[in-house]
Amino acid sequence: MTTTAPRTADAGLREGVMSGPELAAQAIASIAPSAVIAFTAASIYLGAGNGTVFAFLLATIVILCVGYIVSMFARQHASAGSLYTYVAKGLGPTGAFAAGVALLIGSWGIAAGSLGGAISYTSDLLQIFGVPATGTVWLVVLAVVIGGLATFFTIRGIRISARVSLVLELVSVAIILVLLVAALVWLGPEAWDPGQFSFDGVPFQGVAAGMVLGILGFVGFSSADALGREARNPHTAIPRAIMWSAVAVGVLYVFAAYTQIAVLGDELGEVASPLQAIDERIGMPAWFAPLLVFGVAASFFAVVVAPLNVVGRIVYVMGKEGVVPERFGRTHATHLTPHRVLLVAGPAAIALDVILIVAGTHPMDIVVWVDTYATYGYMVAYALVAVAGIAYTRRHGMRSGAITIAAVVAVLAMAYVFFANVWPVPAFPINILPYLFAATMLLAFLRFGWLRAKRPEVLQRIGNTHTDMLEGVG
Repeated sequence: MTTTAPRTADAGLREGVMSGPELAAQAIASIAPSAVIAFTAASIYLGAGNGTVFAFLLATIVILCVGYIVSMFARQHASAGSLYTYVAKGLGPTGAFAAGVALLIGSWGIAAGSLGGAISYTSDLLQIFGVPATGTVWLVVLAVVIGGLATFFTIRGIRISARVSLVLELVSVAIILVLLVAALVWLGPEAWDPGQFSFDGVPFQGVAAGMVLGILGFVGFSSADALGREARNPHTAIPRAIMWSAVAVGVLYVFAAYTQIAVLGDELGEVASPLQAIDERIGMPAWFAPLLVFGVAASFFAVVVAPLNVVGRIVYVMGKEGVVPERFGRTHATHLTPHRVLLVAGPAAIALDVILIVAGTHPMDIVVWVDTYATYGYMVAYALVAVAGIAYTRRHGMRSGAITIAAVVAVLAMAYVFFANVWPVPAFPINILPYLFAATMLLAFLRFGWLRAKRPEVLQRIGNTHTDMLEGVG
């Protein structure tokens, strides 16, 4: 008689518990559109002017090209390994390791950088209510509390963390949409601004540079692909979540940029906080300003939680395969989450922010610096999965025309994004971040070299750990 061994609490990530909307929540929370809307349109406007909407449209097209390739892989392979696993299918273990490390840098960096934004806006919110939450001690306390809560939610369970992210981001987006719609109503007939849809006088170089910032506003959009273990019908639900979240956020960016320009005009490139400037311009009730600040703070918190989930799952797969120590391939006895990874990644993000705050860095500068460093990781991972998509479809005799076109667009765009971030040479410390990223990748490849020399059997396992194989203890 055949018996089935009982499933232990440490058997792996919990299977099939997340619905399509919850997967989309993970993707949207990783993007943090509310936080992007608060700053990116103003930055793009400085160079692109009335071409800001075109810059966002081009960025959306590029991201959809990447998403199309990622979705192709997600339909074939459901895994917690995300792009790390997908690249293995096209470029082998070396490419997979590069993609995995790059994605870990990107995900962890976005979490750590966004923690700075959550600290800054929570401080502002507390001050609105009369709490003097300024100074180094206050900011350090906020870093520990907010970062600790984010780590707790990720360990407590993917479903609760995804729902927290979904609720916070929906609330944040709703608050901003109320403001933007109210602004258009306030403008009346002047809300129609045909100049934003005309190429007359549009600086195309500025639009191209703005596209760079637009692409950066989407980083993390594919994070739902790391939830192959937890998703219901992952081969269908994950591709839909990736593509629809990118479309929805792209439409939101275009609408927000259009409205900000229509209301503020040239002032958009001059104000410190465009959303708060619109709030004051159209005379919203006094109680709305705290809601607006809360919305942006909530968005930043959501984007601390979501990338930590990705970090946990990628390292979990690496632990299963022996790429990193096997103890990281185990899960919490009760919550079935990769707690050992999260208990390293979460506190590490907190520690980085605390160190920078104690050194006198403003929390919003932490956002700019650390997120820029993280973006290099995403660019490398996206470019690698694009190339892997071509190799994979051709190797398996699949139709590759659309994949090839999407890959060419994606790779060229990522190359341009990289170039635009290193030339002209930006000011310190942004100018050293590409080299810091390269040094991190080099250090990681020392591990890869050791595995090749000492444990070559591990290389054969890279990218071969799928949903149905994540069974058993450890």
